[in-house]
Amino acid sequence: MSLIKKQLFEQLAIIAHSLGSPQRVEMLDYLAQAECGVDELSKLVGLTVANTSRHLLILKNNGLVVVRKAGKQRLYKIAGDDVVLLIASLRITAQTHLAEVDRLLTKISSNTLHENTISSEQLADKFNDQDLLILDVRPNKEFLQGHIRGAVNIQPQEIPEKIKHLPANKTVVAYCRGPYCLYSYQMVNSLRDNGIQALRLEQGFPEWKAAGLPCELQEIL
Repeated sequence: MSLIKKQLFEQLAIIAHSLGSPQRVEMLDYLAQAECGVDELSKLVGLTVANTSRHLLILKNNGLVVVRKAGKQRLYKIAGDDVVLLIASLRITAQTHLAEVDRLLTKISSNTLHENTISSEQLADKFNDQDLLILDVRPNKEFLQGHIRGAVNIQPQEIPEKIKHLPANKTVVAYCRGPYCLYSYQMVNSLRDNGIQALRLEQGFPEWKAAGLPCELQEIL
């Protein structure tokens, strides 16, 4: 039995090895939003196509991403919501035990990391509140593949223009890819500068979906 136990720990170490590269962790973050081909993903993470393919092969072989063929293209996506929760747990553990993570997050959020936020659980409790407007501040491709039910999409480059047309009598909840994504911070700051009450969802869409909360998903054939 002790040998089997050691072998099981070896299997756990395979998953840990997959997360041992910051580039692979970043890829999982993007693939949790939407399917991507190698060319598109390489641009997102700033790697060559060859290096991106090498990292994707490791993630695929270790069961964290899956791939399908669409014509001549191979499209990758995260293997399941359990992988989203794994990355979320990694993030929480790092924030708890690594002071550098909190320091970097404070720089990203301009000292508003824990201000003007709402958790997924709190938003779910207020989900049918007619005074709330939920904004998805991600690229349209990601929004189309899945979003919080009833959310309105404003793409990052549209923020300065579209913000002028938002109702001033509603509380806006903005979300994007997750806690390390700048888009929702920018949206909340812009809204508040224009006198609109706004909150940032602490988590991103992948965590909302993984929690089984209301969402709309595109069926991929």
